[in-house]
Amino acid sequence: MPELPEVETTVAGLRSVLEGEMIVRAEPRRADLRWPIPVDLRQRLTGARIDTLGRRAKYGLIHTDREDTLIFHLGMSGRWRVDPAEIEKHDHFILETASGRVVALNDHRRFGSLDIIDSDKLDSYRFFEKMGPEPLSQAFDATVLRDALHDRKAPIKAMLLNQNIVAGLGNIYVCEALHMAGIDPRAPASSISKPRLVRLVVAIKEVLTAAIAAGGSTLRDFAAPDGELGYFAKDWRVYGREGQDCGCGAPVQRRVDSGRSTFYCAKCQR
Repeated sequence: MPELPEVETTVAGLRSVLEGEMIVRAEPRRADLRWPIPVDLRQRLTGARIDTLGRRAKYGLIHTDREDTLIFHLGMSGRWRVDPAEIEKHDHFILETASGRVVALNDHRRFGSLDIIDSDKLDSYRFFEKMGPEPLSQAFDATVLRDALHDRKAPIKAMLLNQNIVAGLGNIYVCEALHMAGIDPRAPASSISKPRLVRLVVAIKEVLTAAIAAGGSTLRDFAAPDGELGYFAKDWRVYGREGQDCGCGAPVQRRVDSGRSTFYCAKCQR
């Protein structure tokens, strides 16, 4: 599933194509993806001008001058195709602008989603209402993280994947940040000291920033709107490297918890 850096990369690619453009065509090509597509989506978008694009956690946001926001989620394998030569079977939503640019949301597994809401109701949107702070924002620091974890006995990795604790983190970058911070992913969240949380917050911000700069990770079907795959995967410290040297002389280990693989170094992360 595309994680925060992949969505940020996607939004940046769409911004260069859509920002400031008027929508002349907004065509859902099926009634639903993971959830039903709003029946008034076509009406609310056609004729609107796109003001800005943004991101909340793993969701992309397209804001219009009608004070509506189109919210998209890429699911497991969704991607936007820019100016496709032809529309494909799995292009489930088409946007065309007055200048002739076309973007198509392609999602052959249909685990993604499309929604449209009043822009001033974003904070109360059903998936955002209880969501934690953005990890790259000033609102996310060691004090905020300590307060959120103070009575949590669950493993720190599980807590970082909890979107109510911090928004947008996924399995890959949590594994990477925990390794960078030298923290055992199995450690009870409330047991981690404030100095170690400081290191963890720094690691989270650094690994996300590096991944965004590199264009995301080459994972399964992810691609940016221009079709280019990211290359941060080349710099993974532990993710997907089971049995390989961590760099300290010990092998990277893998365990499976709740269907997710955790990659870590038992020597470096204690």
